[in-house]
Amino acid sequence: MLPNQLTQSSTDRRSNYSSCGTSVSRMVLVVILGFVFAQCIPSANAQSGFFDSWEGRVRKTVSEQPAWPVPVLTPSSGLVQLARFDAVRQITSTHTETWIYGNSKGFNLIPWYKTEVDITLPSYIEHNSTARDGAGDWLLLAKYRFLAAGPKDGDYSLSASLNGTVPTGSYRNGSSDGSVAPTLYGGKGFGRFDVQSSLAITLPTGHTARSGRPIAWNSVAQYRATRLIWPELEFNSTFYHGGPNDGRIQAFVTPGLMISKIKFSRESNNRLAFIFGGGMQIATSEFHSYNHAIIATGRISF
Repeated sequence: MLPNQLTQSSTDRRSNYSSCGTSVSRMVLVVILGFVFAQCIPSANAQSGFFDSWEGRVRKTVSEQPAWPVPVLTPSSGLVQLARFDAVRQITSTHTETWIYGNSKGFNLIPWYKTEVDITLPSYIEHNSTARDGAGDWLLLAKYRFLAAGPKDGDYSLSASLNGTVPTGSYRNGSSDGSVAPTLYGGKGFGRFDVQSSLAITLPTGHTARSGRPIAWNSVAQYRATRLIWPELEFNSTFYHGGPNDGRIQAFVTPGLMISKIKFSRESNNRLAFIFGGGMQIATSEFHSYNHAIIATGRISF
């Protein structure tokens, strides 16, 4: 399910939220550039140290799980290390367009064995209506993989995560309160096919009657047509508990396509690669906040 960037929020935002998000984003960018630089230099000149140790843990963690690409919308059941940017165009029944740049994506890191930490950048939301444009909320996620095996040993993965949001959104482009969201992920491969699913509940830290406790269920079926081409079909549902939409269900079906991975180097130990794809999200439930959405996604794994 796309993140709900259009939730009501208080207009009184403290500036320290924005400065904190900017500082963290700059710190993460330095780490990412360090990894890219380490990947680009010849292996004969690679220096042992912090980045080499980190890269060793990443390589070991990733080698012990399926090699499925991260779907267009549904989160991966495994662990990934990449930088990601998405762009979403939502269209309502009255043909009002809303553009979401970033879509709460950013940097996915594997700093420890079997552990992923995501540091996202706030989305920028352009309404093309009387609503004021602005940034959304800031999100952090910690994820741990309990079980996993590659194609020769069962081809499956099972993980859990806990994420938290900070209400940094400007004007009415974020939530009025922070939230935490425990999430379970599972995936199983069947030859060229794989199926992945995630189940999450969002628990606001305040004003629960206003926000409710929505449950998001996302599932995807992918098929490896060629070495690079992965068509997929996703199902994205939200079940609202409490709040103004109590008892309602919002559901979408999302046909999509992922191209994964176009490697930057032929060296087997070089993980630097480009991944991209897209899809169209189509409302299938009577209640929906928009009719359909076009999603484009680009990632660089490192």
